[in-house]
Order: sequence, then structure tokens, then C-alpha cells
Amino acid sequence: MPSDAKPVSARPRRASPLGGRKPLTSELAAFQSIPNDAMDDILPVDLTTVRLLIVGVNPGLWTAAVNAPFARPGNRFWPSLHRAGLTDHVVDASRGLSTDDEQQLLSRGIALTNLVGRATARADELSASELRAGGQRIVERVREMRPDVVAVAGITAFRTAFRLPKSVLGRQDAPVIDGWPEEVALWVVPQPSGLNAHETIDTLAAKWREVWDPLQPNT
Repeated sequence: MPSDAKPVSARPRRASPLGGRKPLTSELAAFQSIPNDAMDDILPVDLTTVRLLIVGVNPGLWTAAVNAPFARPGNRFWPSLHRAGLTDHVVDASRGLSTDDEQQLLSRGIALTNLVGRATARADELSASELRAGGQRIVERVREMRPDVVAVAGITAFRTAFRLPKSVLGRQDAPVIDGWPEEVALWVVPQPSGLNAHETIDTLAAKWREVWDPLQPNT
């Protein structure tokens, strides 16, 4: 966290179930049985401080094992955020998210949640009904929070969750979503998993800059 940043009161999160170590491959399957909320959101107590709400699809098994977003080594989320200027270093969440890294995000007005709380090995294991219920929950949360921008990481899940099968990456026509606040911009960025062979850290970072740069002074 920058030295001049003021601490932000964070909503309580559970410690990593593994006590700060990386999971063994043999341990991951146990986390698939968690029915929902396999990972705690990264949220401030005062939701009005959120400028950018990042929405993942759902927790992977490694993420559930350490209770930290995009935690599996090789996921390009954290490197691309750093390259785009959203963080001042590459966050290593593979053993859990540190308090300092949580504060860095919250002090910059960045919060994280997921469309669906259930952990799976792959996002395509989710049902359409789960995703649509998750989309409705996101609309309700956005109406409560009123961030400046929401960015959903994953176009396929977005299309299903919000019943917009022709959507493409980039800024969305948010008012077509029933109940979406007009003043809250909505973007879809690519899924950062290594399974998405169409993207690199550089291309992901370029898309994050499109989302983030307009929130900065004098841009």
C-alpha cells in the first residue's frame, strides 16, 4: 500500500484454510464439495468507497483452498493488473491474500467478488441457472454499492449470467440489463486463466487500462 494511503476498514475475511501454505494437488478435490461462498469477497466496510468492482466467474479449487482470488500460480490476473497500473507490485495470492495487499486494493477503491460462490475445477462446470442467479445478485449488489465501474472477467459467463448472448468484450450497454443503475459503467474483460490461450499478460493489461485509466485524475 502506498505510504500516503489511508487504511480502509475491510469486511472480515476468513484466514486461509491451509494456514498460509500452498495446497497439494491431492488436497484440491476436497474444496469442490463446498456448495457456495468458497471464497470471501474483498470489500470495504463502507461500500461507497468502491470505484471499481471486479467480478470473477467463480472460485477455482486453489482459490477456495487459500481463500484468495485468482490464486492459482500461472493465472494472469495479478500480473496483468500490475502491468496495467492497478497495483504497485505483482500480488502473490498463492498462499492467501495478505492484509497489505488487501489494503492496497481497497485503498485504491478496488473490490472483488464472483458471479457464483461455488468452487469448481473449471468455470464451464457451472450451470446456466447458477450463472443467471449470480447475475441477478450482482445487479442487486451494484444497486447497493454504486461503484463507478464494474468489470466482469469472462465473456462466456457474462453472456449467460445477463442473458446477452451477442455481447462482445469491452464496454457494455448496461441499461439493457434490468435494474442496472445508469451511472455505473459496465465492462467485460477476458478470463485471465491460462486456459484462455487467446490472451497474454500484455493484452489483458491493455484491456484493464481501458477500464482503469478513466478513473484516474487528468485522464
